[in-house]
Amino acid sequence: MDRYVVKNGERLRTGYTTGTTATVAAIAAAKMLITGESVHEARVSLPQGDEAMLEVKSCRIHDNTCTAVVLKDGGDDPDITHGTEIHASVSLTPKDIEIKGGKGVGTVTTEGMRCAKGEPAINPVPRKMIKDNLKSLASSLDYSGGFSVTISVPEGEKLAKQTYNPRLGIVGGISILGTTGIVWPMSEKALIDTIKVELDRKYADNPEYVIISPGNYGQDYCQNNLGIDINDAVKISNFLGDSLDYIAYKGFKKVLLVGHTGKLVKVAGGIMNTHSSYGDCRMEIISAYAALIGADSDTIGNILNCVTTDQAMDTIKEKEYYALLKQKLAERVKYHLDFRLKGKTEIEFIMFTTDKMHTMESSNFRTFLKSLKSKSKDEKEGR
Repeated sequence: MDRYVVKNGERLRTGYTTGTTATVAAIAAAKMLITGESVHEARVSLPQGDEAMLEVKSCRIHDNTCTAVVLKDGGDDPDITHGTEIHASVSLTPKDIEIKGGKGVGTVTTEGMRCAKGEPAINPVPRKMIKDNLKSLASSLDYSGGFSVTISVPEGEKLAKQTYNPRLGIVGGISILGTTGIVWPMSEKALIDTIKVELDRKYADNPEYVIISPGNYGQDYCQNNLGIDINDAVKISNFLGDSLDYIAYKGFKKVLLVGHTGKLVKVAGGIMNTHSSYGDCRMEIISAYAALIGADSDTIGNILNCVTTDQAMDTIKEKEYYALLKQKLAERVKYHLDFRLKGKTEIEFIMFTTDKMHTMESSNFRTFLKSLKSKSKDEKEGR
């Protein structure tokens, strides 16, 4: 079931996320436990409706628990987890599905992460994948009970030292990740080229405006609170600067930027590639502006010790200068966005934290949003 994409004239094979790999292992173990039959491969449903079938390296029952091992396959653009064994140990329970983290799966020790403090770093989408596929398996095998699933990565603690998990307060191993279940092999240039192709398509459809976003994060918030669908946005990943350059070159009149504070607050420091390897400085930027408007040294120290922007904003949410700090940060983000576009394209933006409790936006964002929604309505009605 290999998939391929063509990038820069090369045919590259896609891979699978740690979330997909863990799900396959869980399904293999559960199936063998229920049927008693050997399992050498397993098929699972992915979040966007596709399917994946992966080989199972081993699957053994011991003391009413079955453990399956599947190798993580990163495709032709492998990361540090490529080739790593991911284990799922499954036992049958009277009801419900419990998912736990074993050896080599990190534990979250800070607030504001995708997983709650104290929980194993198995992100929401992989959790849902495991549960949904187990429910489907149980239905197909006429099994009415539940499952206890423990995901382990024997080399996880060692591998985690090469990731940002220690900085994020995730200790003891790697995270089980993935939003689509598939790893798409793209070099940096190939990804930027892909973004440009998408912008070309948007310009051909409507040169008036374009919506851009690092990804689909906050999709529900945008739909329910802002009335915009960021499925229609061009996904720019971390390449904000390159995307803005091309937007200005194409001649779009307006652009709306929507994204998470963890990425976009970096723009207040002039950082236009928001990947952490190019520059983090989130806490330094927030603390610098907090100090500018009167935060004391203890507060500054607390901000600098935060590992997420959610935590940092929570630290000062009760301060009298909270609103002013958000305003100053938003103004500086807008300054750098405008500077990059050199006045060729108007830009407005909104950024929000994980819990959507802290939002920052440019001063004309709401006016622009209202105009954008009005134009979109007119287009749909054929006016």
